[in-house]
Amino acid sequence: MDIPSPEYNHYLVSRAIYSEPTFQGENEKKLRVSKTLRERLQKSCSCTSRKALKVTKSFLPVLEWLPKYKVKEWIVNDTISGVSTGLVATLQGLAFALLAAVPVGFGLYSSFFPLLTYFIFGTSKHLSAGPFPVVSLMVGSVVLSMAPDDKFTLLSNGTGLNKTVINTVARDAARVGISGTLCFLVGILQLAMGVLRVGFIVRYLADPLVGGFTTAAAFQVLVSQLKLVLNVPTNNYNGVLSIIYTLRDIFSNIALTNIADLIAGLLTFVVCVVVKEINDRYKHILKVPIPIEVIVTVIATGISYGANLAGKYNAGIVKTIPRGFIPPVSPDVSMFSDMIGSAFPIAIVAYAIAVSVGKVYATKHNYVVDGNQEFIAFGITNIFSGAFSCFVATTALSRTAVQESTGGKTQVAGLISSLIVLIAIVALGTLLEPLQKSVLAAIVIANLKGMFWQVLDVPRLWKQNKYDSIIWVFTCIAAIILGLDLGLLAGLVFGLLTIVLRVQFPSSGALGNVPGTDIYKSVKDYKNVVEPEGVKIIRFSSPLFYGNIDSLRKTIVSVVGFSAIRVYNKRAKALSLIQNLIKKGKLRATKNGIISESGVTNEGFEPDPDLDDPEENEIQSKEVEVQVDWNSDLPVKVSVPKVSIHSIIFDFGGIPFMDVVAVRSIKQIAKEFQRIDVKVFIAAYEDEVLKKFEACHFFDGDLKHDIFFLTVHDAVLYIQSQNMFRDTEDPIFEKISLMQESKEPLEFTGLEPSENELDAQEEAMRRLAS
Repeated sequence: MDIPSPEYNHYLVSRAIYSEPTFQGENEKKLRVSKTLRERLQKSCSCTSRKALKVTKSFLPVLEWLPKYKVKEWIVNDTISGVSTGLVATLQGLAFALLAAVPVGFGLYSSFFPLLTYFIFGTSKHLSAGPFPVVSLMVGSVVLSMAPDDKFTLLSNGTGLNKTVINTVARDAARVGISGTLCFLVGILQLAMGVLRVGFIVRYLADPLVGGFTTAAAFQVLVSQLKLVLNVPTNNYNGVLSIIYTLRDIFSNIALTNIADLIAGLLTFVVCVVVKEINDRYKHILKVPIPIEVIVTVIATGISYGANLAGKYNAGIVKTIPRGFIPPVSPDVSMFSDMIGSAFPIAIVAYAIAVSVGKVYATKHNYVVDGNQEFIAFGITNIFSGAFSCFVATTALSRTAVQESTGGKTQVAGLISSLIVLIAIVALGTLLEPLQKSVLAAIVIANLKGMFWQVLDVPRLWKQNKYDSIIWVFTCIAAIILGLDLGLLAGLVFGLLTIVLRVQFPSSGALGNVPGTDIYKSVKDYKNVVEPEGVKIIRFSSPLFYGNIDSLRKTIVSVVGFSAIRVYNKRAKALSLIQNLIKKGKLRATKNGIISESGVTNEGFEPDPDLDDPEENEIQSKEVEVQVDWNSDLPVKVSVPKVSIHSIIFDFGGIPFMDVVAVRSIKQIAKEFQRIDVKVFIAAYEDEVLKKFEACHFFDGDLKHDIFFLTVHDAVLYIQSQNMFRDTEDPIFEKISLMQESKEPLEFTGLEPSENELDAQEEAMRRLAS
């Protein structure tokens, strides 16, 4: 960056010192009239043809972009993109159905129906709606918890021995019903949140939290698919430590590994990872990514069918894929109460993933994704899909990347990809029945590479923001140990807790002036800054509320070096002791001050040197006013802290809002310092903060608007100008009425007030307070 020439690298401003009243007197404020609730409701409920058209287009975005579709320019790109994405969607639908614990054929349905509805209601041009590993696994955990294998056991005695078998037909039917009902319920929740305009809720799922959660989910997916790659028997677990129990079962039965499935899975995984890496590295050369999942699936299906791997080696295959569509069914409403607790986090996670991916490509291609409309779009999508026994839809990162990288321009590409899935449902389903499940599992694992690479974000986050890195690690560990739903909740709560901690213990400290400028920086961070004489400037960078007001008090004591309340109490006690000493004749009061017989005087009020004999000025049995300079040596051996400042400036530039407790506390702090002759000023505040002061009755006879200044420098200059006039006058001193009776010398010993002296102490404190 070039440095400007000297005549252009500085500026000079000449203006008045602005306190709040001064500024308001010179600058007229606009009068803003807020509308009543009735007026706002009336405006919202009013209907015109233009407004009705706008609302309709916002609810049905297809009416906005489809009439503007450039057929000659876009149709070729959308067709190529749609075919490529459709092939990937077909294979991922089959694979992700294993995660959802439903027959693989229903994965095809879950890849088809969401594409149709999102075409109509979605606002992203590139997002490919359908299954996603993390969401599918969350669905699977609900399905397995509500329909475990042990609920469908039968007693068989075909060989003369009683044997327990699983009624897979009834089990699969029950699981399909559960997944469809869950999808319907998730859709209702998403649609409700979209109508209520609560799309902002996703903001509480910070990137570190989502990163840790999806990495943990990838690990959960890996473990769940590992048993399919090895084809070993395991029990189905759900909830806390389920992943530990599953790993225990896998390693306990590792000797039962099916070699045919293991080899097929390993080869599929290696080939997919290598080719995907080639696609990523040479995407600028390849017009269309190599559809490796499709190629591997075709080859693996041919080998399995030709070698009869299921018959000869007992390989686990897909077996039956229904051809065509099944009729729609209504959801089992009686299940809603059992699954509502799991449906809500699934709805949020599915929405968050879709919006995050959509916004990435929206930013890249310069258009806007409407968060609330996306809630509505996926709500309707999942309600519609649930009626056709699908599981919850969101988007897949890899599938959306294929749609965008192959030149997709609009959701016409999504519509064409649905036609490819339709062909697979209607005509090709039976051809995939010999396909090994280990191949599908390996395809799922290969698609997790991007989520596992998120681990590399942790060191970077640690350098940038330690709180964010801790949130990432905590959420990841919690989701692995507790399960995805509880882990997400734990991560969210922990993330909010870190915000509370950061607000509870914010950055604060003393500021000093950069000489010759109006710039104020931390005295701890810069060597050349100078604190104005007798002035302490304190900055507090956080919202100020009941939870951190004590932190502000501690900062004040740390910066100024004393407690205003303690100084006030010490002074009151000292005044009481002085009064008692005079009554006992151990001090003498004169017009010029108080004198002890040992010659120790109050240095702020030494006798007039022109007087020959100060005793001649003594007043017997007569009240005199004695003034006390608290920063001089007192005639009593009592510890009274020195106060070396006369002003405090609070820099409120870093405080966006305050609550009632904070305003009351600031008022109390200001009055505490006023009692010891230290003035308090407030600078660089937001207008909303000033309104809060006014609304909470901060101002009274002692605290007025003129202690508020637009900048810290305005306040400093005002204080310095006031001190120029004060230097020629007598300092401000406390005054009390004292009596002098005798001439006994002063004893320099610690004096404790007797019971009779307590009344005098209370009287002195009362007079000092007044």
